[in-house]
Amino acid sequence: MAHKLTLRRGDRLVLATHNAGKLAEFKELLAPFGLDLVSAGELGLPEPEETGTTFVENARIKAHAAAAAADNIALADDSGLSVDAIGGKPGVYTADWAGSSAHGGRDYMVGMRRVEDALQAVGAITPGDRRGAFNATLCLAHPDGREVIYEGKAEGTLVWPPRGDKGFGFDPVFMPDGYDITFGEMPSEAKHSWSPGKVGLSHRARAFAKFVDDALGGGVEH
Repeated sequence: MAHKLTLRRGDRLVLATHNAGKLAEFKELLAPFGLDLVSAGELGLPEPEETGTTFVENARIKAHAAAAAADNIALADDSGLSVDAIGGKPGVYTADWAGSSAHGGRDYMVGMRRVEDALQAVGAITPGDRRGAFNATLCLAHPDGREVIYEGKAEGTLVWPPRGDKGFGFDPVFMPDGYDITFGEMPSEAKHSWSPGKVGLSHRARAFAKFVDDALGGGVEH
């Protein structure tokens, strides 16, 4: 059962992530609201094992783990790329497809190449055969166990080779519907910005807009 959870200017919100790229996007999104934003990584919280088989399950695991460990309301995001021609993969295993770089982080060039190899293996050559979507699920969790779920999706086409050095993850190979540039070529304000009456293109921005309407009272206090 969903419960109402609200945040006001000055409240602390723990972002349940150790991913620097995701933290940067959320800091930009949340900047107008005057929250005291801190990440699980900055607090030194352990990363829970993501054992879920859906975006919702993994978002819940991360949000509740951070809320309990920090004794504070926490927001978690679980997101990924689902490609139609390869059975919705990589889906919840999107980050795993990237493997690890020599520096210990994810190597998304490896992940993008794996997706392309899978598409080539099934003969997905034309744009119509290369449809996919980025999915994002946000879970806002309270230490007492209450939670609210927000979901967003951005549909588009997979391109090759990768284009652009903006964003992070699989952005350089994803061209959203209605555009001829990838998320990797798109300025951040177009991809994931939020302002009253305007929602960014990304899956995360669309889930975030629902979070703003519900938990932040629909906009910025003046």
